[in-house]
Amino acid sequence: MKGAEALLRTLLNGGVDVCFTNPGTSEMQFVAAVDRVPQMRAILALYEGVVTGAADGYARMADKPAATLLHLGPGLANGLANIHNARKALSPMVNIVGEHATYHVQYDAPLTSDIAGIAKPVSAWVCTTQSAGTIARDAAEAVQIARQTPGRIATLITPADATWDETDGPATVAAPAAPAAVDDAAILDAMRALTSGEPCMLMLDGFALRAQALEYAGRIARQTGARLLSPTFYPRMQRGAGRVNIEPLPYFAELASQKLQGLKHLILVGAKPPVAFFAYPGKPSWLTPDGVQIHELATRANDLPDALMRLADAVGAKAPAATQTLLRPDLPSGELKPSSMARALAALLPEQAIVVDESGTSSLPGFGMTASASPHDWLVSTGGAIGWGPPVATGAAVACPDRKVLNLQADGSMMYTLQALWTQAREQLNVTTVIYNNRAYRILGIEFGRTGSGAMPGAQAAPLLSLENPQLDFVSLAKGMGVPAVRVTTAEEYSRALAAMLKEQGPNLIEAVI
Repeated sequence: MKGAEALLRTLLNGGVDVCFTNPGTSEMQFVAAVDRVPQMRAILALYEGVVTGAADGYARMADKPAATLLHLGPGLANGLANIHNARKALSPMVNIVGEHATYHVQYDAPLTSDIAGIAKPVSAWVCTTQSAGTIARDAAEAVQIARQTPGRIATLITPADATWDETDGPATVAAPAAPAAVDDAAILDAMRALTSGEPCMLMLDGFALRAQALEYAGRIARQTGARLLSPTFYPRMQRGAGRVNIEPLPYFAELASQKLQGLKHLILVGAKPPVAFFAYPGKPSWLTPDGVQIHELATRANDLPDALMRLADAVGAKAPAATQTLLRPDLPSGELKPSSMARALAALLPEQAIVVDESGTSSLPGFGMTASASPHDWLVSTGGAIGWGPPVATGAAVACPDRKVLNLQADGSMMYTLQALWTQAREQLNVTTVIYNNRAYRILGIEFGRTGSGAMPGAQAAPLLSLENPQLDFVSLAKGMGVPAVRVTTAEEYSRALAAMLKEQGPNLIEAVI
């Protein structure tokens, strides 16, 4: 058996049965092995940022890693931004990066680079296979590392001769260890804070934002009066009718600080103490007010639902949590703007939809109005590198083919990974993309003033924040990728298009001119 086949079969032994890829010459043995190992679903993307973002979206919804197959150092470098986002989300991922044959590296061919050096900043584990004899063992370790709690990024560099030489066969992969239980002292500390009579808040992240964990958190809040909050950016939140509602911390530091005012106890459940997204002149970076006592109930390495269940028992929270009642507003009419689009979304969102939100400044109305929509999952970028939404929607649709994926997407960030539409068309993935086309990097217009750069951009600066001249035509771009698309300019047109496309199978796109 060749090394590449042993590698593939080892991945399968570890439950990794999807590989997103953009291969090159050094990965051809892997490509050939796919014919001999049909259990591995290999999915082509036209850009490595789509490959790595799709693996992130898959992991968030499947709760297990996908593999990526990338071409040497430049291919890995093209995918780094979305590996960064996945690392911040603690998504499990196994990157397989091809390398020149071991005897060829010495000649410094054009594509030779320091692959390990490129990988280390975004990887928890990096290994370069030495020969076909070790490739299966190394792959098994990569999967084992990625599947730890919390998820990790594992990068395995595979020289070409290690993939084409013969080896004994695949390796077994140890089952992942269960997440660690929180010790009794942490439960007792949080219980004392919650029953102190002083204002408390639970900040929840990771698996603490899944429906069952939120039910326990809601019971605690009902019993003790504690407030519930999530970080501004989180991997996945289960919300909607029948679930406990939780608000994210506001993005802007001033609003976030106001949200935390009056607290005496901040209890972290898989979360970190909040900090500002950027530094601003004269504004704080550390957002927790002075005098607040921080209690770490659990980290993301812990069993978060179990910790919340035990804490609920400790404070005597037996009554069911308050949950959202299904509410479908009337469809909007008139001017098309983020608020009217939010109303349509709340009215039409299918049950168990997966919302991938990279809509930037247009996102706030949509999130707020869907709190009482049909039960759904909401995913946001945790690392801030844009061009995240279309690939993550692609991976989420691969993980959950029976659920509708709705990608709410800003126009500027769409252009980073537009190629994801091609993969959605080829794989006939059930993704509806909504483009909020305001023809600008609107958030940068806001940040221009907040950073002290000036009240308004001048004649030379303004074009750097504008997407006009020429205007982007997302309908033509989508159709060129094989995805049906329409452009809408009124609330009525948007509602009709959204209702129709959410019922269709396969990918489609709405360009909403706002």
